[in-house]
Amino acid sequence: MYLVLTGVMLAMLLAMLDQMIVNTALPRIVGDLGGLSHYSWVVTAYLLAATVTTPIWGKLGDLYGQKGVYLSAIGLFLAGSALSGMATSMTGLIAFRAFQGLGAGGLMVGAMSIMGVLVPPRERGKYQGLMAAIMPLAMIGGPLLGGFITDHLSWRWAFYVNLPVGVVAVAMIVATLKLPRLRTSHRVDYLGAALLALGVGALVLITTWGGSQYAWGSTQIAGLGVVSVLALAGFVLVERKAAEPIVPLWLFRNRNFAVVSVLGFLVGFTMFGATLVLPQYQQMVLGDSATMSGLALLPLMLGMVAVSLVSGQIITRTGKYRMFPIVGGALMVVGLLALTQLGLDTGRVLGGALMVPLGLGMGAMMQTLMTVSQNSVELKDMGAASSAVTFFRSIGGSFGTAVFGAILTSRMTAGLTDRLGPAAAEKLTSGGSRLTPEVLAKMPSAVHDAYLHAFSGAMGSVFWWALPAAALVFLLAWLVKQVPLRGSAPTPEPVREREPEPAAA
Repeated sequence: MYLVLTGVMLAMLLAMLDQMIVNTALPRIVGDLGGLSHYSWVVTAYLLAATVTTPIWGKLGDLYGQKGVYLSAIGLFLAGSALSGMATSMTGLIAFRAFQGLGAGGLMVGAMSIMGVLVPPRERGKYQGLMAAIMPLAMIGGPLLGGFITDHLSWRWAFYVNLPVGVVAVAMIVATLKLPRLRTSHRVDYLGAALLALGVGALVLITTWGGSQYAWGSTQIAGLGVVSVLALAGFVLVERKAAEPIVPLWLFRNRNFAVVSVLGFLVGFTMFGATLVLPQYQQMVLGDSATMSGLALLPLMLGMVAVSLVSGQIITRTGKYRMFPIVGGALMVVGLLALTQLGLDTGRVLGGALMVPLGLGMGAMMQTLMTVSQNSVELKDMGAASSAVTFFRSIGGSFGTAVFGAILTSRMTAGLTDRLGPAAAEKLTSGGSRLTPEVLAKMPSAVHDAYLHAFSGAMGSVFWWALPAAALVFLLAWLVKQVPLRGSAPTPEPVREREPEPAAA
């Protein structure tokens, strides 16, 4: 079992590594290709493509078998990685990242679905150690590897590094993974998938362009709103009648499944949005190298990994999981409040300490939500349930990246305009200035100081805007019900009763 799951988790590592490495390399990518105002799209395009395809991958796994579908997702991801590394413009990179995201949508949900088939929920904590061994490699090693690649090679290797890892993962999965074939009728709800992609895509464009590219009351934003409402309404109608729906609506009749789906959205919204700005802060404001900016994120990542490991063991031993989302939500609120204190004069030790609560909170949420959702459905719907929760977390990440990216750009533009004027502000935040930490350090002191103050203020706004979502996580977590987990519980050794002595003749 450990050998099988190692191959599966190695493929899951690809998706985790990619996000961490690219986030660390992003300031250099923007400096090389230009366009600070478009930098969030490098992440948004990837997350959006992964989001809209996640339910499709989950359903395909249920219909045609998890193994073949998972290998197909890995192949698409690797092709997108190679293309992203060869990009010569920001537009091309965004397009290739979207293609890469098509495969990424199947990596996370595929790993979770395979684990759900192989391991009962009650026993899953036994194998949390394997997942906890993969998570630190990605969450701690990812920023470090991204920094090393950016400093000593080229940001293009942030994408090429996926290729050897992917080849090893494919070889292990082909050689070791054997799953029962639980194929059902071969019907894929392509119309529902198209409507879902259209509706979600329009919403992300609204959050990205609203108030920046176009006014909120403009024809473009209003048109996108109409398209989104009509597409999502059509999606609900189609799903109610589809023989094999992409997102089975009956799953939401289960209270725990419905609650953790909403929690997954909010956690993704907060996590992806809030952590997007931290590498930028480390490199552009504090002047760290890419490698040092990866090291600076260690407190956040270590907190996440430690709690995820401990929570898995506790859930396995006790069968109790309800407290973890509640405690995690509270820690996320504390963590975001702490991060609002980051500024130009924050010391590195204090800055690292301020990141810890958010990491602890996210660690308490991530695996617990997936365990609760998989425990709420039958085995035949394991892929659909896993993909639904992953979908909502991914869509939350897409919205968080788009919303907080727009807030960051808007607040930075306003701050730079106040200090330098509109022309200079436009040049510094658009493609007209290929701004790297080295270029910024060589600029005149007035421009340098204005940029640092503008970024610091904009970053604080991002954390303040993330706070309501974290508070809602804490409140909704109280609605999770404690339901016995499927699978055998740990049992003590049986006590043999002493046989009575034979009666005297």
